[in-house]
Amino acid sequence: MSLSNTLDRVDADLAAGRVPMARQRLRGLVSSFPYDLTLRRRLAEVYRLYGDAAEAGRWMYLEEDRDAVETAAFEERYGSPGWRMKALAWRGPEALAGTAFAEGQLVAVRTACSEALGRSVDWDDPASYDEDAYEAHEGPDGGSRLSGVVAAIGAFLGVTVTVGVWIRGVIALFE
Repeated sequence: MSLSNTLDRVDADLAAGRVPMARQRLRGLVSSFPYDLTLRRRLAEVYRLYGDAAEAGRWMYLEEDRDAVETAAFEERYGSPGWRMKALAWRGPEALAGTAFAEGQLVAVRTACSEALGRSVDWDDPASYDEDAYEAHEGPDGGSRLSGVVAAIGAFLGVTVTVGVWIRGVIALFE
């Protein structure tokens, strides 16, 4: 299906009140055409229909005429530069952005992410800005993975002992 056919379907979906379907189609188009700022703008419009300022800000982040409240909501929801890189779903060099403002935004996010992680990152290599992949010694809450493993083993042993006692009680009942 061509881009124009899909956009026609988006328009038809919106006219019929099928906002989730329009959103799904636009998300697919942005994924296929990450350099098309018009698609990102249309997706932001759909998120405004949901009243989701953070997602509207996400998809308008590369636009100079973006709304400051939406931008702030996006930056708050995606608090780290690595999360913002993931959320922007950009691929390739920043020069493909189409506008100087968009290019500057992409460079700023990538640079902030590189500085925060202490290494270079690349839009085409999501693993390079995946913060979790490099935190092997810490879990998401900041605790060590070892403490998580110990807790899991303790829970397993607790359940095993409880089931064993229950089975022993049932056997004793019939003796």
